[in-house]
Amino acid sequence: MELINKVLIPITDPAYAAPYLKLAAALLPPEGKILALSVVRIPEETSLSEGTEEARSYRAVLEELKSHLWDDRVELKTLVRVSHRLSEGIAETAKEESCDLLLLPWKGFTASEDRFFGSTVDRLLDHPPCNSIVVRAENLSDLKRLLLPVRGGPYAEFALEIASRLAVSLNAEVTVLHCEQRFPAPEFGGQLYRSFLQKLRFHPHVKRLLTVQGDPQSIIIEESKRHDMVIVGAGASTEPRAFFLAPIVEHIARETEKPLLVVKTPQPFPSGLSSELWVKPKTLSERVDKWFAENSFHRTEFNDLKKLVELKERRGLTISLGLPALNEAETVGSIIRTVKERLFDECPLLDEIVLIDSRSTDETVRIAEDLGIPVYVHQEILPQYGSYRGKGEALWKSLYVLNGDIVVWIDTDIKNIHPGFVYGILGPLLKEPEIQYVKGFYRRPLKAEGVIYAEGGGRVTELTARPFLNLFFPELSGIIQPLAGEYGGRRGALERVPFFTGYGVETGLLIDLFNEFGLRAIAQVDLEERIHRNQTLSALSQMSFAIIQVFVQRLEEKSMIKLLEEINQSMKLIKHRQQGYALEVKEIRDHERPPMVSIPEYQARRQEVSSDKTEGIH
Repeated sequence: MELINKVLIPITDPAYAAPYLKLAAALLPPEGKILALSVVRIPEETSLSEGTEEARSYRAVLEELKSHLWDDRVELKTLVRVSHRLSEGIAETAKEESCDLLLLPWKGFTASEDRFFGSTVDRLLDHPPCNSIVVRAENLSDLKRLLLPVRGGPYAEFALEIASRLAVSLNAEVTVLHCEQRFPAPEFGGQLYRSFLQKLRFHPHVKRLLTVQGDPQSIIIEESKRHDMVIVGAGASTEPRAFFLAPIVEHIARETEKPLLVVKTPQPFPSGLSSELWVKPKTLSERVDKWFAENSFHRTEFNDLKKLVELKERRGLTISLGLPALNEAETVGSIIRTVKERLFDECPLLDEIVLIDSRSTDETVRIAEDLGIPVYVHQEILPQYGSYRGKGEALWKSLYVLNGDIVVWIDTDIKNIHPGFVYGILGPLLKEPEIQYVKGFYRRPLKAEGVIYAEGGGRVTELTARPFLNLFFPELSGIIQPLAGEYGGRRGALERVPFFTGYGVETGLLIDLFNEFGLRAIAQVDLEERIHRNQTLSALSQMSFAIIQVFVQRLEEKSMIKLLEEINQSMKLIKHRQQGYALEVKEIRDHERPPMVSIPEYQARRQEVSSDKTEGIH
């Protein structure tokens, strides 16, 4: 029996998708998965990144499909991909997602004179990426009698499997119509086909086996009048050709308006042809452009908090928000109140909010405690491992005290806080199980001499981080703001990578998570605008110095560069005096903490949390 657990359906118009979703659900076992795909087509001469906005609108439209699938036993996942050709986008997705079946809706006609189903479907079925069926069906209600004509073609076994699954799901019966041929083709005849016919006589879902002689086209058309659906194997040839349908299948498609399924598999002919021949390999630049369009989101896509909570509960996840802070009394109260009220009190999206303090000397801690937020001082977490200064150290240690399956961090100096800074990060993690890590990006106004400029913030990003990524890690060149302080990920990913203790934490996490999980596991979200205090040029210079050290260390580990001497970790800072200048030496060094999962105390704590979760379920 063919294994069918994952069905891919390309969707061009969600309004007409219901019959195909119903058919896919009928073919799947409980816990099966339907992947509904929309492909954004980008002209050949245009960068795939131009599909970003259209991909976002496609994702919104596909959300409507959830109301068309009533079978709770089957999972529906929506996908949007960008490609220069529809057929290529569909074939790539079928391969990437390891789909068992490609279900291709067909409207019943085409404007193309030399194509029967149309250029996209015909091209896909010339050399299918996986088992495939073309479906013509506006209404699949009340299907009780299924007709399966067989003539010894190579797809008869799979056609019988499809018919059997539908018979069980729809409580229908199957009639097999065996059309005997006076001169059967040698590759389809012989003992193999006779064995297949014998098996049909004892098949539990075959209610009738009719053997007829004569013109198969007219016999099938006549018999179809007494049935509700026709399931037929595609024509086949050992020679490659653009038009795969045998004349008899074309005749059935043209002469009957009954729901029709045409079945084809990538086998049986070892002709050396496959879908890879017409899926053109992409350059590095094209791969980045494609990622940019498909994995860049906007926080407004996740405004429906009720749906996010439902996703969280369905996946059995818990979510923690960590707030790293050092002397942020001016803004921390507003951030806590805004997020806690909307995402914790009113809507239980967050399971905990925790302040990770770095020994603030202002009112930061008191403000958090007055608002009912637990506070941990990072220097007092895992004290046996010592402590370093820096935000990265606070984040690393926060993994020990936070309990969630998903961990989100946002900076505590944001002046224009909005709940979307949190749920925008969470949206892709909840909707896309393959995504492991999400970065925020935004416009960053710059205030200079009392004047606010709409753009201009993020100077270290543009002058250091992104140029170095483009030079040495070009797969990450589509990350808009690699140094943004708003990001989150799955615990299972975050605990497996090291953390730099200072300014280099964001750069290190991005590179290491990419190396561990690949580009598809990373996403970014537009959080619109972030207003915060702008740092001095001297502070930004020190930040750049630390970040460059991280790049050099990772490049040396990859054997991309080899240093003859140990890298210098002290920086001479220029000090302005009333009378001229002076130099001040400052050591700027990020220490590297090991993956948290390697810490024995962490392992013990996670076992306790897991046990508590299990006991809570029971």
